[in-house]
Amino acid sequence: MDGSRILIFMDTKKGCDQITRQLRTDGWPALSIHGDKSQAERDWVLSEFKSGKSPIMTATDVAARGDILGIYQLSIYLFSCVFFFVKFLITDVKDVKYVINYDFPGSLEDYVHRIGRTGRAGAKGTAYTFFTAANARFAKDLIKILEEAGQKVNPELAKMGRGPLPPAG
Repeated sequence: MDGSRILIFMDTKKGCDQITRQLRTDGWPALSIHGDKSQAERDWVLSEFKSGKSPIMTATDVAARGDILGIYQLSIYLFSCVFFFVKFLITDVKDVKYVINYDFPGSLEDYVHRIGRTGRAGAKGTAYTFFTAANARFAKDLIKILEEAGQKVNPELAKMGRGPLPPAG
């Protein structure tokens, strides 16, 4: 690998662990980070990712949030009706060349937070998003975001954004 980082977002902790396990089985240096890991484990995974020892990291949205100054942020998550705080720093990771949305997030705001992990500080970065018919309700607004950012809109996404064709008649 060329020293750049790849950040893969998943919806579930189980998904993170499964994809990470498969990547490692196939010889790729990957680790996962999510809310089921202890703070010490999250700190270690982040350190390995930042240093490039493990340039591939799968993550739930715990890694998408970050504050622009690169300081620790407390994020609130609801789990079994109990609030707990997770502190996590991702904003100062350099060279995140690719963000992959393996699972499309539950909101466009989360989408923007996720893709904001790449191309920071003037560097170029690329975001790939797996978008299926199950995500079609986001198509029109996603197209608007992409167009406002000067990005190309995939023709299949454009079709989804137009919605179903009226009945012939």
